Amino acid sequence: MIYNIAIDGPAGAGKSTIAKRVAKEFSFIYVDTGAMYRAMAYYLLQQNVDGNDSQEIASKCEGADISIEYRNGEQIVLLNGENVNAYLRTEEVGNMASVSSANPSVRARLLDLQRSLAASQSVVMDGRDIGTTILPNAEVKIYLTASSATRARRRYKELIEKGEECNIEDIQKDIEERDQRDMNREISPLRQAEDAVLVDSSEMTIDEVVSAIENIFHEKTGK
Repeated sequence: MIYNIAIDGPAGAGKSTIAKRVAKEFSFIYVDTGAMYRAMAYYLLQQNVDGNDSQEIASKCEGADISIEYRNGEQIVLLNGENVNAYLRTEEVGNMASVSSANPSVRARLLDLQRSLAASQSVVMDGRDIGTTILPNAEVKIYLTASSATRARRRYKELIEKGEECNIEDIQKDIEERDQRDMNREISPLRQAEDAVLVDSSEMTIDEVVSAIENIFHEKTGK
């Protein structure tokens, strides 16, 4: 039996951390959608596509077959059958990903690939529109959130531990502004799916959130 778990929520809610843990607990595939967009960007660069030419991006992106699998516990991003992990974190790829990810044809192509992956294997996928757009039929949908103050404290702690100077009030303001942009964007705005379960992690540890999602999964699937 194949199961899909969709985790949506605002920036800084800990979606990726939680999704990876849940996937590990259930031995599901964690689908890193950001890595898939970077693999698409790498493909476009290999095809010598001009990042400013939206029509060329649209025509070339159909040639990319991107998938994710795990080998010896490591996530492997496959582009037309080739492991491209080593190429995904370069500045050039990041810049192309920033441009190409806004192209409707690229989003449509990756949507098809993400759905194909979810149809063939049990997955955990996180983002802004997984339960509403990408996997509307997911067996389990979670809307993971936390107060803007909590998310700001978490981000502040991360930056301080990296030795970066920052202001927690500015961080919270940025988070709240991003929430507004995400909720009001024209394409796939951030919102809680009608059948998603709300999990507010403001006063919860990572272990408690993972446990709560596991319990929701068991309740929803009877497994």
